[in-house]
Amino acid sequence: MSAGRQAVTKNKDWCTPKKYVDAIKHVWGGKIDLDPCSSVFSIVNADVEFLLPETDGLCAEWNYPTIYVNPPYGADRVRGTTIRDWFKKISDSHKKYDNEIIALVPVATNTSHWKKYVYPIAASICFLYDTRLKFIIDGDENNKGAPMSCCAVYYGRNSAAFADVFSAYGATISLKEIKIPKAAS
Repeated sequence: MSAGRQAVTKNKDWCTPKKYVDAIKHVWGGKIDLDPCSSVFSIVNADVEFLLPETDGLCAEWNYPTIYVNPPYGADRVRGTTIRDWFKKISDSHKKYDNEIIALVPVATNTSHWKKYVYPIAASICFLYDTRLKFIIDGDENNKGAPMSCCAVYYGRNSAAFADVFSAYGATISLKEIKIPKAAS
């Protein structure tokens, strides 16, 4: 928080809205193998769900074919982690296991983690049209919504399927032809 701004909620369990869970499942033929950031209020219903404190998604292996990640956007002061750690985990897992990953993240295109873990590695991005994406907070969908723009970032080989589904929700672009300055990588 800065400049006197207050957080919308102190709760870090901002769960994915149903329309995006449905879209992700549609990309992958109806199921999600792993949700490494699950919570008791999540409606993702992945085959495997990592929940704190039992399983820390940043420490566990992600050797699953399809992974959906809606990471904590703020800092976890208890574990000493930030969203940058989640971007690194996504990138490392995709490179190691060649899995497909969709991440619902804030649009922060000027950050070092985007420059290092999105542009050179991800296949596609959908900049969501929702101006204030309404996450499910403590099981409630009736809230003010996110104070920032969000996007879905796709890591994998089937950008066409991702674009076919997500183009209904925002501007979807392929990163295959992106040119990255050497100083930025």
